[in-house]
Amino acid sequence: MARLAHEFTQRGHTVTVLTAAWSSDWPLYLVHRGVPVVRLRQSSWRWRGTWEYMRGVGRWLREHRKEYDAILVSMLKHSAYVAVGEGRRWGIPVVLRAEGGGETGDCRFHETARFGMRLRRRCQDTAAIVAPADSVADELLMAGFAREKIISIANGVPIPERLPMREAARQALAGIHDDLRLEKNAPLVVYTGRLDRAKGLGELLWAWPRIVARHPHAALWLIGEGPFRDELFRQIQDAELLESVRLPGTFDNVTEILAAADLFVLPSYAEGLSLSLLEAMAHGVPVVASDVPGNRQVISSPEEGLLVPPRDVDALAHAMLEVLDDAERAESLGHAGRRRVAAAFSLDRMADEHLALLERVAAG
Repeated sequence: MARLAHEFTQRGHTVTVLTAAWSSDWPLYLVHRGVPVVRLRQSSWRWRGTWEYMRGVGRWLREHRKEYDAILVSMLKHSAYVAVGEGRRWGIPVVLRAEGGGETGDCRFHETARFGMRLRRRCQDTAAIVAPADSVADELLMAGFAREKIISIANGVPIPERLPMREAARQALAGIHDDLRLEKNAPLVVYTGRLDRAKGLGELLWAWPRIVARHPHAALWLIGEGPFRDELFRQIQDAELLESVRLPGTFDNVTEILAAADLFVLPSYAEGLSLSLLEAMAHGVPVVASDVPGNRQVISSPEEGLLVPPRDVDALAHAMLEVLDDAERAESLGHAGRRRVAAAFSLDRMADEHLALLERVAAG
């Protein structure tokens, strides 16, 4: 959303990002890449915090209603509930973005969360819903969202003109923290994203000893945070993998992480259209991903990346070794993947299609 906001301003539009102050010591106002960001106070108590945040969103939208022509909301959750209600009250169109699919997607959230179906009914009353992947559009249809309101706009990422040199990136990362220091010429495999069981990270750790058996100095970095982190750490300890597997946390910018990597892996059980996968391919990193609809939408041929059945440890290990053992094959995969993302999943295209939709609903 921050990237979209920046792209909108580059095209001459006025944008404000409205979000939550998840920590009391965060500033309530800042400017990010030329875009004003307003953070709303909320309690650290779970349910009270959600209630306070929803009230804050509604209040801000009411007080500033003469300053904007449309509202774009990320996820079909509490922000969407308030925005659709306020938009309906003041005649301002609201466009929602369904950000994920499968077990971690918005439709699944409606089925499991408290008041989830109430959130869904309100979201169904919006002007349009953006589906970033074909699989997400299918989920929305099955959940009862009107076909004519579902607009497919694939996710997009910036396409870097120049890629950092591998050794320079590794040296820079080593200077940040010793945990990011690598043996000379050691293979580096990375995952970036939410640390969730449904991302297949347990299976990735089961496959990892086979990689280390062939490449003793290989390193695996699991970049991100999430509810599965503590269990992942215990699994790493139990398997005696502390020397080769790292959990460095989150990074605001993963450019140097990807520049340092020899392979990106995404073994999810399900995906919408993964930004992490697109970023890795845009940076020319060869990828191994699970053979699920969202990933198949990105990797359209074996020349662009390797797809393996989800939950299949043997196939995952074999595919990773296929890339790590063959430098020429890895380079070819990286170049083809980069061309694929540049042609079909650029941030420029994504921003243009969102703006066209917002202008259409605002005019209506």
